[in-house]
Amino acid sequence: LIAYVFSFAIRMIWVQWAVTHPEFFWNGQLMINTNDGYFFASAVDYLLTGAHADNPRISVALNSYPGMIYATYYLVKLTPLSLETAILYMPSIIASFVVIPIILTGKLIKLPWVGFFAALLGSITWSYYNRTMVGYYDTDMFSVFLQFTIFYFFLLTIYSKEGKNILWLTAALLIYPCFYPQGLSLIYAMFILWVLYQLIFQKDQQNSYLFIIVTSIALWAIPAWIKIVLIVGIFIFLEYIKSKLNYKNFFYLALASLFVFFFFGDTFGLIMEKVKAYLDRGIEAGDLHFYEVMQTVREAGKISWDTVANRITGGPILFILSLIGYIILVIKHKPFIIALPLIGVGIFAHWAGLRFTVYAVPIAAFSIIYLFYFVSRYIVNEKIGNVLFVVTSLSTLYPNIKHIIYYKVPTVMNKMEVQDLDKLNKIAASKDYTIAWWDYGYPIWFYSDTSTLIDGGKHHEDNYIVSKILQSDSSVLAANLSRLAVEMFVKHPNATVAKILFNKTNPNTLLQKLEKNKYALLQKTREIYLYLPFRMINIFPTVMLFGNIDLTTGKRLYQPTFFMTKPVRQEGNIIRLSNGLRLDIQNGLLLQGNKKYPVTRLVVSTLQKDMSIKTMEQTYGKKGNLSVIYLQSYGRVVLLDNRTFNSLYIQMFMLGHYDKTLFEPVVLSPYTRIYRIKK
Repeated sequence: LIAYVFSFAIRMIWVQWAVTHPEFFWNGQLMINTNDGYFFASAVDYLLTGAHADNPRISVALNSYPGMIYATYYLVKLTPLSLETAILYMPSIIASFVVIPIILTGKLIKLPWVGFFAALLGSITWSYYNRTMVGYYDTDMFSVFLQFTIFYFFLLTIYSKEGKNILWLTAALLIYPCFYPQGLSLIYAMFILWVLYQLIFQKDQQNSYLFIIVTSIALWAIPAWIKIVLIVGIFIFLEYIKSKLNYKNFFYLALASLFVFFFFGDTFGLIMEKVKAYLDRGIEAGDLHFYEVMQTVREAGKISWDTVANRITGGPILFILSLIGYIILVIKHKPFIIALPLIGVGIFAHWAGLRFTVYAVPIAAFSIIYLFYFVSRYIVNEKIGNVLFVVTSLSTLYPNIKHIIYYKVPTVMNKMEVQDLDKLNKIAASKDYTIAWWDYGYPIWFYSDTSTLIDGGKHHEDNYIVSKILQSDSSVLAANLSRLAVEMFVKHPNATVAKILFNKTNPNTLLQKLEKNKYALLQKTREIYLYLPFRMINIFPTVMLFGNIDLTTGKRLYQPTFFMTKPVRQEGNIIRLSNGLRLDIQNGLLLQGNKKYPVTRLVVSTLQKDMSIKTMEQTYGKKGNLSVIYLQSYGRVVLLDNRTFNSLYIQMFMLGHYDKTLFEPVVLSPYTRIYRIKK
């Protein structure tokens, strides 16, 4: 109870900071701080109110993560909590339960105080805190907690061969995929080590084979209800006849169950698929070449060893101590070798991305505290040894609490941005679509009740389509491609639209045809809206990567220039910018040290009270390939090449220029410009 309260209370530090920001509130509650949370929240909202019924992706959430979604649904249904409150605090409520299996693990080896201090540390370490803090409504709240619970049950079945223990393990294994199916590869890895341990060190115990048989069935790739029937039936049957069978009979039955697990469950294939997916950094090849999204996802990018150490334990020294502690732990308590995949995947994060560090946190915390206990036993004076153990254990909390105090992440969107989506919700029908970059897909679902072509879980080849629309210099192409893609997706909701469109004809030929007003589109069945947020300025160069490619060759079409800076001060005709550059507004030159770059045009863009945009343009007639936009209302200067200057996002959001025959503004604010596509 103390460990749980500690874990939850520490997470309230963010709340104390966030409540001082009125822009973080909506519907009288703080908003969440992770985009993916709106994926699950939209599914819960559907169950509660029927909203998002026309969104074909809601069924994906319900089928893939029923445990998390229905847990939230019943929490809201059976308590006074609103949906907004439930998704805000649920991560901290659930994730703090990780202290239970950590403490029980300590108790299992008769070291409950090791478990207690490990629970304090493991529940607040950088990575685990970051992904289970208040507002981080995502599967991480269940994934690590349930994973370490399964690890504890693996240990329990080794230390105690009571039949009830294997039922606890199989129950946890059956529940786990409902909450976090992606984590099965780690469960499989621990299971393999668990089997090997019993076959090597407990081969003379009949229940070892019974446990292997039952657990194998729990991991077979068959429907859960069939597993339950088989497990109950076989467990009762084998318990009844085991006195009549010898070890050899049980051994062969265990081999048979393992055969089904390995060869019909695609075990190694699943593990290798996960490894390959997060190590892939190239362009996806095939008949067509699309830019690989893993190259741009921050949490899947290679990270430094310092980052690995900080996120797993709170610092490099603690990380080294955890590895030493784990080695000693395995030497003294061999069954802990089962946790090797958890340690391994934490180290693997160096190459595969920071998201993997979280799985190593509980066992690393346990290993550190065990090391301190191990060393303290060598102190002759027992009282001094105990004091040393307590002090060193508590000292591990400091760097992690310090991180938490300074880790101030904002909500996904601010109140004004949500107001814009709420306005769209009042305008649009539930069956309508919004064209937006995938980062904004889930919040758009939740707040506007419209669907999107791409989102946080569906960001594959179709990224090309949205990127091409946003960076196109042809309004006709943008409108035609939007209509064609959406109507095609409506007809084929489980398909990849880009492959359907571009596999049948040469992509470049189709794009040329789409630039013509007379292109014969599919029949219009719903409205389509174009979502252009101010916050996309920061990632627009990344957005362009996906559409700035020749699908037939995989080669980049052109080298764009795009970066944002601020004006610092004006000295005559020279404007000094925050990145050290200088802009000569009289002669049309961008100055970098002694280098001079000719500027084609300087545009001053000013937001008016009615949210229209007034522009003043100074052209210099230079042969250079550089344009400058001064966003006066935002205090920003954008430097970009002339081709990007003519892109849809720049023209329609920054300058307010749009083709009135193709687009109609429906929501205009300093944060968002939303247009209805008339085609």
